Amino acid sequence: MTVTISQPGPPGPTAPAGAVVPPATVDAPAPSTPKTPPASPPLAPRLPGWRGTFAWGVVRAVRPRQWAKNVLVLAAPAAAGEIFHLDVLGPTAVAFLLFCLAASGVYLVNDTIDVEEDRRHPRKRFRPIAAGIVPKSLALAMAVVCFTVALVAAVLLTRPALAWVLGSYVVIQLGYCVFLKNQPVIDLAVVASGFLLRGIAGGVAAGLALSQWFLLVAAFGSLFMVAGKRYSELVLVGDAAATRKTLQEYSASYLRFVWSLSAAVALTAYSLWAFEMGETQTGAPWSLISIAPFVLAILLYARDVDKGEAGAPEEIVLGDRVLLTLGVLWAATMALGVYGV
Repeated sequence: MTVTISQPGPPGPTAPAGAVVPPATVDAPAPSTPKTPPASPPLAPRLPGWRGTFAWGVVRAVRPRQWAKNVLVLAAPAAAGEIFHLDVLGPTAVAFLLFCLAASGVYLVNDTIDVEEDRRHPRKRFRPIAAGIVPKSLALAMAVVCFTVALVAAVLLTRPALAWVLGSYVVIQLGYCVFLKNQPVIDLAVVASGFLLRGIAGGVAAGLALSQWFLLVAAFGSLFMVAGKRYSELVLVGDAAATRKTLQEYSASYLRFVWSLSAAVALTAYSLWAFEMGETQTGAPWSLISIAPFVLAILLYARDVDKGEAGAPEEIVLGDRVLLTLGVLWAATMALGVYGV
């Protein structure tokens, strides 16, 4: 806005008669307008295209990639040599599906509780709940549905014992989500118990006795993976306490000790099982041969742990061709040993 003021020109020579003196202009400040507050930054960068939609967010929230862990449900019937019997395969397949439901429910609850911590994590901030794609209320409702369907179907479709295993898994994992995750060492055991209960579920659903060697390998193999995951998180995240409180209670050397010890026990237990089985076999000692790919797979995975790249075990296993090849070789030689080919 400008205000025009008519005034004579500056002192100097006298202007000719009849000349028009140009008006002088004085700039006056414009009236202030209220400032609008800056827009809040997004919770997390949205994924482009259909991957950032609500529907795909719901799918990602139940973490279908994590269902690969539930293959452990097949381990006990496979190790017992009974997996191809229809009365064993059917209940085992049902147990696998129900564990997928129960595990997804736990992930939904965990991500809802940890939403603020996940938003400070370089990778977890992209999770649908942390990114604001899936509302927390919807996530909790979906979790309740998953738990209810899993427990009821376990009683109706298999054996009540499977419902007890699933119920134990849900209670322990929910306890972890609420307060056990902040207890050093206990949090490692609780997460490892999730893997162990998966292995137990397959045998319970099919009504099979579980081998002591199988339980040892499953328990310490699970602890090895969990300790490696924590070590990778400690290496990846600079401010450990900002994303997981128990990480500030661990040192890199302590976690190295845990996953080294657990790997040693798992390898020893598996080797003893293989030698015990080899004594009853005729022909090629396939159970003994299976030790080689098993040890190599553990050593290769330990290399990824040592580099701090084992934050997501399922991604390493599915993305490493050499590790996948070793896994196939181990599964083939173990199957030959179990079925006595």
